Amino acid sequence: MKLYYSPTSPYVRKVVACAIVRGLDGRIEKHPTNPHESPPDLLADNPLSKVPCLITDDGLSLFGSQLICEYLDSLGDELPLFPEHGAPRWRALKFQSLGDGILDAAVPCRGELGRPKENARDAQIARYMSAISRTVDVLEADPPQKHIDIGSITVACALGYLDFRFASHPWRPGHPRLTAWYEAFAQNRGLSETATR
Repeated sequence: MKLYYSPTSPYVRKVVACAIVRGLDGRIEKHPTNPHESPPDLLADNPLSKVPCLITDDGLSLFGSQLICEYLDSLGDELPLFPEHGAPRWRALKFQSLGDGILDAAVPCRGELGRPKENARDAQIARYMSAISRTVDVLEADPPQKHIDIGSITVACALGYLDFRFASHPWRPGHPRLTAWYEAFAQNRGLSETATR
């Protein structure tokens, strides 16, 4: 398999962490890519010009971390990251949505922070930051469980991205339960080997 890859993308980190947990990382060739430059090879496989983008062994192009992670979960013999049914499934998917929601606010917010100040931009930044803050509060009240599933991996990647890109707005103060969960969970191989320094 081939993965269009950017080492600082939290969405790529989520995919690589899932691959490691599933024991598939040795089967994936990482292809370093800057999606902002829209390289022709990426566009040929993903017209959205985004990473991650996975090319399967049979040539199918998959893009978006949710889809790629679900595909990886269909391979190998490890315990599933996507529970098949019942409350565990919906809880895992809920936490995946919360983690992805943090990233969907944090990634464009970081881009806006690098642009010249103006009222409309400041209002959008405030909206992104409020969404992140509210979601971290929800996670403090009900942290993910200790076992590894798609929800816990996604939340850990989101919190790691906040550490990496928003160090001036630390999320840990006032969130002792979530901090304790994250510090323990981040020791799992899929997270420790993909941490952005």
